[in-house]
Amino acid sequence: MSEPLPRDLFDPACPSNATPFQIGDKWAGMVLVCLEDGPRRFSELRVPMHRVSAKVLAETLRALERDGMITRTAYDEVPPRVEYALTPLGRTLFPAMAACRAWAVEHLPAVLDAREQYASRSA
Repeated sequence: MSEPLPRDLFDPACPSNATPFQIGDKWAGMVLVCLEDGPRRFSELRVPMHRVSAKVLAETLRALERDGMITRTAYDEVPPRVEYALTPLGRTLFPAMAACRAWAVEHLPAVLDAREQYASRSA
């Protein structure tokens, strides 16, 4: 069994929700990051992704599997065991995600400022 991910992997102060980029749905990028170092069980994904409900996490995993980004492997054991892993196609998203992070480091303050100005004009 793989090592659990640290609970604070996704800092609540992380500005990822503020960036104008999104891979899949709101949580897909975080799932991909969780799987970067190897397969994980659903319960292992729940630890670092404690802010997402089990239902939404399951929907995100299904969507990523449908799109060919991850695989789901069910083992015929007692108790049953299911693992999720990145596919080679899923791994191709990491350079794009790194580019989005680099862009955000440079430009996110301007985006947040523009949003603030827009909100004050709309109020």
